[in-house]
Amino acid sequence: MFTLAFIVFLLSDIAMRLYLASRQVRHVRQHRSAVPAEFSDRISLHSHQRAADYTTAKMKVSMVERVTEAVVLVAFTLLGGLQALDVQLGNLIDNEMLRQLCLIGVVLALLGVVGLPFSAWKKFKLEARFGFNRMTPRLFLLDAFKTLVLSLLLGTPLVASILWIMENAGPYWVLWAWGLWVAFNLLVLWLLPTIIAPLFNKFTPLNNPEMSDRIHRLAQRCGFSLSGLFVMDGSKRSAHGNAYFTGFGKARRIVFFDTLLARLNIDEIEAVLAHELGHFKHKHILKRMAITFTVALLFALLLSWLSTQVWFYVQLGVLPQLGRPNDALALILFFLALPVFTFWLTPLASWLSRKDEFQADDYAAQQCSPDSLVSALVKLYDDNAATLTPDPVHSAFYDSHPPAVIRIQNLKHA
Repeated sequence: MFTLAFIVFLLSDIAMRLYLASRQVRHVRQHRSAVPAEFSDRISLHSHQRAADYTTAKMKVSMVERVTEAVVLVAFTLLGGLQALDVQLGNLIDNEMLRQLCLIGVVLALLGVVGLPFSAWKKFKLEARFGFNRMTPRLFLLDAFKTLVLSLLLGTPLVASILWIMENAGPYWVLWAWGLWVAFNLLVLWLLPTIIAPLFNKFTPLNNPEMSDRIHRLAQRCGFSLSGLFVMDGSKRSAHGNAYFTGFGKARRIVFFDTLLARLNIDEIEAVLAHELGHFKHKHILKRMAITFTVALLFALLLSWLSTQVWFYVQLGVLPQLGRPNDALALILFFLALPVFTFWLTPLASWLSRKDEFQADDYAAQQCSPDSLVSALVKLYDDNAATLTPDPVHSAFYDSHPPAVIRIQNLKHA
């Protein structure tokens, strides 16, 4: 019965994704010939059509990628791929911890190999076609290597610890494992600005006294403590621009992409940061973390039950080995199958995110000129080739930010 449910949800997932993607492509193409009135005086028809073509191209790649992922998922589960790997590694490796770590590592490596061509295609074909890619093949491979090494250094101890807890901590192992996972995530967030991120990008202090003074005064008005303002060399990888907050407590810092600073004026940058500070003021980050950790606990409890059910393994194409721990199998099967069933929660997560974005926009409009934020957003839409005319259904299902027209209208009435 579970096999049937898995197949039905998987096919529904694929069908819905393809339906939404086709709606997005059709809607964007239908509105390709005219710039929406709200943007007609700021964005050219050429830029609007470029954004439409960029959106369409991304949708086509995403459809192929999702079908490929579904085929790989079925190959691992119902077609016996994971079963074959488990048996083979069991014959080759006697140490149980090493065997289970290798099983997880091989599965992740195979998934990475499948995803690598899509990443390369997006970067060197799609992004390059629209003038966004600035990454060289050497840098692409170097990033992949650094990510692999970092994943091994951080991920291996975490996974090994969770497997040990599952085997030795008794019926309440799930609470220990969840607590470890939470601590690991907080550790990564702490390491990210000073240890991890500098492995990939160069960060230099912002060398603009006027801008620095404006930003510190804005942060002070909003009750936000800062340890520094930094510029990241994002232009060595992409022409896309962005800015973000990172760090905890008094160690919080603001990071600008150099591409963003090259495009926006001081008023617009201040407005963009006021929006980000709106997330801080409304505690959106903390709320999202609380939701994430709570949902993770619920999923961990579900995993703890499923891992004891023989049908969970068998009906996903795997025969658990007798007399040997099957914790790695349980983890792999759970995280392979989970997205198939949780896909339908996407609209809820998107709605909650858009709600937060509206709140952050309203806060920014109170701290700075709404016109400056509108101007900044229009430039960012233009520079990033973001479609101004998304399909309403696709947008409601997926988009973490409100559609451009609705967002601008909201700010003009702020």
